[in-house]
Amino acid sequence: METRYRPKIKNMIKLENYIRVIEGFPNPEISFKDISPLLADKDALRECVKQIASIAKEMKPDLIIGPEARGFVIGSPVAYELGVGFAMARKHGKLPGEVLAEDYDLEYGKATIELPAFALKKGQRVVLIDDLLATGGTLQALVNLVEKEGAKVVGIITVIELEEFQAAKHFSAPYHSLIRYYH
Repeated sequence: METRYRPKIKNMIKLENYIRVIEGFPNPEISFKDISPLLADKDALRECVKQIASIAKEMKPDLIIGPEARGFVIGSPVAYELGVGFAMARKHGKLPGEVLAEDYDLEYGKATIELPAFALKKGQRVVLIDDLLATGGTLQALVNLVEKEGAKVVGIITVIELEEFQAAKHFSAPYHSLIRYYH
């Protein structure tokens, strides 16, 4: 289920002006979308967090989950803004203690995403926040993990969506992006 929403904010900063596009990185076929300039500019970062928080607020989350590493950078200030908890989703072997884990397929192999075992509670309303949606593998693995533990993903939000992959149409939760690129 795909849903689009753009908050109506006066004097809104055009966030797309703060995305650096680097052709051929990390390999010749890739057009890399770098949010570093957005993060480095205090006004653009504040605007990005404000826009995502206004979308997430409507979903009434109990918890925000952000996958490493840029999901941490965007998701934690949104959680702070909304007054809810934040959990880091990390690659296999990066979290101490007991973890919840979900395997998922990559183009050439498999990967595992993990959450601290204490992070999720049955019935919690969860919003996933990341910097970019391409194929959607990591975010879909998080949806599966959250729902397997009895919590509910009530929304997925990214700063950037690469539309050519059409990953958002596979999500069962409402999806929103602030910026869309088609290669």
